[in-house]
Amino acid sequence: MDLKALSLRYFYLFSTKNLDAIAKMFAPSCQLRDWENAAVGKNDVVAVYEKIFNGVDSITATPGAIYEDGDNIIAELLITINGTEQIFVTDVITFNEDGKIISVRAYKG
Repeated sequence: MDLKALSLRYFYLFSTKNLDAIAKMFAPSCQLRDWENAAVGKNDVVAVYEKIFNGVDSITATPGAIYEDGDNIIAELLITINGTEQIFVTDVITFNEDGKIISVRAYKG
């Protein structure tokens, strides 16, 4: 399974705010943790993404370096919000054996 390709698809879907397609990438018991949110379970995680997407006109995740370690992808990202605000983020995404995302941990800075 090509986890780097799956993570690139995830970043593309995030950047296009395609909530339905992102939701299909999540395992039922997935988890999310970032500097503002924590959620457990697919419905709660999707609700956080919906809140994020509704709070911005546009959001783009541009991956820089991507590292793979076992079932984990570590990606350095430049997140651009509304075309002007930029923040650096590191995502640690863990996949299960079916290629579904079981956790996303995002660190700002």
